[in-house]
Amino acid sequence: MRLERVWLIVRAASAAASAQARRCAEELHADGVTVVTSVSGPSSNPFPGLLATESGPPDLAIVLGGDGTVLGAARHLSPYGVPILSFNVGGHLGFLTHERRQMRPEGAEPSGNLWQRLRDDRFALEQRMMLQACVGRVDGVSLGGAGEEGELPHRALNDFYFRPCQDEIAPTCVLEIEIDGEVVDQVRGDGLILATPTGSTGYSLAAGGPILHPGLEGIVITPICPISISSRTIVVPPRARVCVWPLGEASRRVRLWKDGTHGTVLDPGDRCTVERAPEPALFVLLEHSPSYYRTISRKLHWASDLVAAEPSRN
Repeated sequence: MRLERVWLIVRAASAAASAQARRCAEELHADGVTVVTSVSGPSSNPFPGLLATESGPPDLAIVLGGDGTVLGAARHLSPYGVPILSFNVGGHLGFLTHERRQMRPEGAEPSGNLWQRLRDDRFALEQRMMLQACVGRVDGVSLGGAGEEGELPHRALNDFYFRPCQDEIAPTCVLEIEIDGEVVDQVRGDGLILATPTGSTGYSLAAGGPILHPGLEGIVITPICPISISSRTIVVPPRARVCVWPLGEASRRVRLWKDGTHGTVLDPGDRCTVERAPEPALFVLLEHSPSYYRTISRKLHWASDLVAAEPSRN
């Protein structure tokens, strides 16, 4: 890997991430690498400014934080093919990140070993499917989607979900689902989730959806607390084109969320088209034998009570 320009993306309000970022920047500067450090969080999005002011995208983005920080980096950097190397420093669950200790494994040479390993291409690149969403009206007038001049589609690595805007009444809505031009359901309930395999272990899982291995590609459509038990989760092919239409009176506005952050607001009569994004997210893998099953077993505490009660030969 060419390692001339690196962006350090640091989780906001994390002293541990800030301290680690300073050490990384010092080591990279000593190796002659140009480093730009920025803070990322719910109220601070560094990517529009970086992409507008820097001469070009970096060779590598190093993310120090949790899954939320990684999701923000993936949404903005995937169109440019920037590989992301992430470490769980100051984050929480860490499904998408390396353990912090992998920055300096035991027995490894001191500072610079990780950077030399990257230069020597001793890593793997993993592609993760992403989704994109475009919003428009029935009459074709754009309302914040790809058709609006100067505005790109919304992107998500985990999921898009639709929830009612109203706070003063019961949070329910009616969403019509069209797949490849065919209306398949009208979901009445608290909302709807469209998730990638990566996002299948997030909000979709909490709403009763299945877990998909990231080696698969597909779109998981999961109703949130549907009033009708006939509205069930469905997994459609990655090439499917899913349109979601809010129904009802004008006050029944629906908010679109992307990876847990605000996307836009839809009025009844608007249409949101969700499909696979043309560019996947690229992640740098440092483990020699990464195991998805080991990761989810550890993060979701699978069989922990069972193992405690019944010793296993495995």
